Amino acid sequence: MREPLHASTRINLEKVEVLLVDDSAPSLNLLSQVLLGFGVGNLTRADSAKSAQTLLRERTFDLVISATNMAGVDGYELVKWLRRGALEANRYLAVILVSGHTPPSHVFKARDAGANFTIAKPITPKIVLERILWAAKEDRQFIECETYLGPDRRFKNDGPPNGAKGRRREDPPQALRPPGAQSASSGALESPDSEKAKS
Repeated sequence: MREPLHASTRINLEKVEVLLVDDSAPSLNLLSQVLLGFGVGNLTRADSAKSAQTLLRERTFDLVISATNMAGVDGYELVKWLRRGALEANRYLAVILVSGHTPPSHVFKARDAGANFTIAKPITPKIVLERILWAAKEDRQFIECETYLGPDRRFKNDGPPNGAKGRRREDPPQALRPPGAQSASSGALESPDSEKAKS
């Protein structure tokens, strides 16, 4: 689980290049004010995914925060394009999607598009800053294959399921047991017959 934001946490966003994308002017203004309040010094706004694509072809950024529901190209398609078609330097940057509807299917869609995190509206400054910090501390590797380019979709590596062979070099040779689970070979589990034999 990600660590929560503490009041003592300090971060300097003065030199961070942020691209905000939303076709709703009120939402774009609100998020801009939140980020400016955090001290973001280099904030670029795009009022459509098409405008954002033009900017992402020309300049490098450190972070993209985009709405999901936009006319024409939506936020999910923007992230998919970013991971494959933008400048090489922008393909691996952190992306946070903001959505008014976050059922699990939409969260999975954002994850599968290559987004790092999703924020549900209505936004709060605390949650926005927390997700920015999480993205800055991101330690998941980037996965690149024919169908996906983005951060590893697993937040933890407990290895493959029992009985399954791992697909990655860093997978443990055997599936790890859940915390607190004991091995049957350690003598912790005894059959009813062994209990009778003791009495």
